[in-house]
Amino acid sequence: MAAAPSDDETQLDPDQSIGATARVVIDTLFARIKSEEYPVDTRLPSERTLASELGVARNTVREALDVLEARKVIRRRAGSGSFVTYRSEAPQNPTVGSIASETSPLDHLVVRGILEPEIVRLAVINMPPRAIEDLDKTLSRLEAVRTDVAEFVRYEEEMLLKIARGTENPLLASCYELATEASHQRFRSALLRRHLTPNRIQEAQRRYNTLFNAIASRDVEAAVEFVKLNLIEENKILLQDD
Repeated sequence: MAAAPSDDETQLDPDQSIGATARVVIDTLFARIKSEEYPVDTRLPSERTLASELGVARNTVREALDVLEARKVIRRRAGSGSFVTYRSEAPQNPTVGSIASETSPLDHLVVRGILEPEIVRLAVINMPPRAIEDLDKTLSRLEAVRTDVAEFVRYEEEMLLKIARGTENPLLASCYELATEASHQRFRSALLRRHLTPNRIQEAQRRYNTLFNAIASRDVEAAVEFVKLNLIEENKILLQDD
């Protein structure tokens, strides 16, 4: 298998025949891949989903994916979709890495139990209307998932990070981002992958719909109650894995 290109080798500003809109899509997708929003070996959203999300035509997305595939950033599988093959050679943040190596699933759940109630409380109070509209779009994508656990986890984390940023407290949001990043490097996605059945995905989708409605209606009590119930559900998953 050919080695994935380095940042210097992967130039995604190729020939001049690529249209301006396609270049924007290429740059956007590559940035997400480099930041590991789309980690290596994960499947990209469908062409239809990307076109809707980015506000472009499907053939523009297809053109961008052609370039990414040619640069060995993704690999297409007939009937399965496009999968990330690019692996950044940038050194891992040693602070996050060292914290992740010492963080157990229980440690992570304890930190979430401390942070999430306050995050949600402040988000209900401070989240701007435009941010709530953006959160609604993420919820719609989360609710569209049926069986793809990796896709569900990605949208779930995206939704929770947007809520954290909606607190308008950068330090609190950064603490939550660190906790999320630490979980990526060890256990959470793998843990949920083993236990998130289609029925549990549907149950979680209903809970997140309840959370969104509480935030949109500025109902602090209902939003905080959601957090407590959600943490209880994750604790059940953790106990099942023992």
